[in-house]
Formats: sequence, C-alpha cells, structure tokens
Amino acid sequence: MCLTALLPGNVRAEGIDTEHLFGFMIGTDIGNVGEREFQSQATGRFARNGGSYRAIGQEFELEFVPVKNVRVELGTTFSSRHISGVPGLEDQRRWSWEDLSVDLRYRFLERDAAPFGFTVAVENHASRVDESTAAAVRSYGTEFTLAFDRELIPNVAVAALNLTYQPEWTRVIGTGAAEQESIGAAVGLMAQLRPGFFLGGEARYLRRYGLEEIAGHALFVGPTAYFQLSPRTRLTAAWSTQARGRPAGSNAALDLVNFERHHARLIFGVNF
Repeated sequence: MCLTALLPGNVRAEGIDTEHLFGFMIGTDIGNVGEREFQSQATGRFARNGGSYRAIGQEFELEFVPVKNVRVELGTTFSSRHISGVPGLEDQRRWSWEDLSVDLRYRFLERDAAPFGFTVAVENHASRVDESTAAAVRSYGTEFTLAFDRELIPNVAVAALNLTYQPEWTRVIGTGAAEQESIGAAVGLMAQLRPGFFLGGEARYLRRYGLEEIAGHALFVGPTAYFQLSPRTRLTAAWSTQARGRPAGSNAALDLVNFERHHARLIFGVNF
C-alpha cells in the first residue's frame, strides 16, 4: 500500500497496455504507429557458487513503431562486474561496453479482437564480453520469444506466458571454446491496484545447454511492480530469486554454477 502513494493522482487508466508491464517478460502490445520511446534498463545479477559475484548491466534502447503491429528496438549495453573467489571463474573487477542488439516484434493477434494476444519477438545481438564470466569473446546470438497474454478481469488483471529459445555462438578469445543454447518458459500475473499502478509477480524456468548436453536448469520467482508516472513516463521494478535448480551431475538444490541466486531489474521509459 505504501508503494501506491508514489503514483501521481492525476494518472488515468485507459485499458491495460502490456508492452512494458513486466520486468523479465514481454507483453503482446507494441504501441501505436509513429510512437517513439527511449528506455533505460538496469539489470543486476548477484551471488554464485562460493566467493563474491556481482554483475550489473545498463542497457539503453530506442523503440519505434513504423507500421501497425510492427515494433523495432535498437539497444546497446554497458556492464560492470565484480567477481572474486568464485570456483571456475577468473577474478574480475571491470567496466566495459558489452553489446549491440536489434529487437523486432510482430503482433499477430490483438486481445480486443481475439481470445488472447499473440506476438513474436526476435532479438539479435553481438557481444564482445561474456555476460557471466566477463571474459573477452566474440559472441552472436538470437532470442526467439512467443508471447501470449489475456486479461482475466478487464482493466484489472492480466496474465502472460512467454516461451523462449536462445541459440548463441561464442568464441572465447585465446581458447577457441564456442557455442551454447538455452530454452525457457515464463508466466506472469499483474493486477491494477489503482489507476496506473500494477503489482504482481513472475515465474521463469530456464534450461541451459552446452555442446548439446544439458548444463543445468533453474526456476526463478519474484514480485514485479509497474508505475505509470505520467502520460509519457513509466517505471517497472522486478526482483527474482532462484527457488529451485540443479547443475548437471550434481544433487544440489540450486544451480549456482550456470545461474545466479538473485536477479533484479529496473526499467524507466519515456515517450517522445
């Protein structure tokens, strides 16, 4: 209830827009033709097996809606990492420019005209730093996402489902090691407690492969909050913690070899 006090009282609800409603997922809405947005997305990943691990990525994005049902997003990421005493990882304390990305989305079904919304997203990225180890690499990857959502209670509650597949080809400079892929599924539920303020949660299941063999899997769960600060600005905050997981060849209750213990994300966006 204290969070609702942060929302300006003059913000009005005009139906649920799921485009930026979730933290670690995507909705099926893509905006109106001619709409332009700038977005700042900070993602933190904390705690691995033993030692100290902290990785923070800051992504800046420009989004455009050139024609109906099509959205284009251009982004670049800067990152900061502190790794010390983590088994299997070299100690690192560095800041670097990490990658460039292009995200294309096409909405096949609108919720107003169909039982549910359906959007396909394809994100391509080229990286020069490995997001987990901070090693210098040449990495190219694509993330395919099938996004579905449906309003359970009109203008009050919405549920979403994401299915993802992400092949990635990575060459570590100096070693020649290459490739990995991951699949995932996520569900989310958000409810509007007052106009422009949503509160809910997300659950994500991730499975990672290397050399065609499973490397590990993990289940993340946590809360998400969305604030419509003004007609042109918004803020999304999400926290996710690993509830279950297991690396390959281990009986551990969590996979802290391939994944972190905690994920956090803060997204600020403005229309212009």
